[in-house]
Amino acid sequence: MTKHIVTFQLTGTPQERLEVARCFKAALEALPEQIDVLQSIEVGINENPSEQWDVVLTAIVPTLADVDTYAMHPAHVAAAALLTGHKANRACVDYNFDE
Repeated sequence: MTKHIVTFQLTGTPQERLEVARCFKAALEALPEQIDVLQSIEVGINENPSEQWDVVLTAIVPTLADVDTYAMHPAHVAAAALLTGHKANRACVDYNFDE
């Protein structure tokens, strides 16, 4: 199994960042029904105002190669497009684990 963890830092006012984060979260949470390799996804919006990162997601797929399948799926591409013009930074870690 592979865990795909991504965090995003958004641009804009706190209210603008929250609105974008909420839309992005909703789009991501709909993906398991649309992408076969995506076994689960958890999306969190940062509630700590002293931190600079806004959104984190943890997705689980069967293999590291499936991260690419997930990333290139049209539903994921559409969800990622919601961040166009709003993404300041992105960080990612992918690792394998035993169930």
